[in-house]
Amino acid sequence: MKRAKTVAGYVAAAPAGARGKLRRMRACVRAAAPEAVESVKWGMPAFSQGRILVMFAAFKRHIGFFPMPSALKAFAKELKPFVTGKGSVQFPLDRPLPLPLIRRMTAFRVREVVVLGGKWRT
Repeated sequence: MKRAKTVAGYVAAAPAGARGKLRRMRACVRAAAPEAVESVKWGMPAFSQGRILVMFAAFKRHIGFFPMPSALKAFAKELKPFVTGKGSVQFPLDRPLPLPLIRRMTAFRVREVVVLGGKWRT
């Protein structure tokens, strides 16, 4: 994929099979963090509100969601069906996005960063 300078550009440049999911992911995160600022960091769409809240990216077989390790720990039971890493979760392209879970994880990060003053690496 060509390196995008905006989130809209990133979505537009993504493979056709991922674009719809990226649009839904973006709308879901925006709804959970309406005051967040969109940008592209490390080549991925990022939402920040003083600090980075979440990021996401398209991969060959999944959408990667990066809500930071604290959110993964808080939602560990709900994330059991998915492949997770230290600070990421993979949502397969051949399955629907768990939008309610993504929204709750994003809201968790807003609370953690804005209300509790959490740092990028918590």
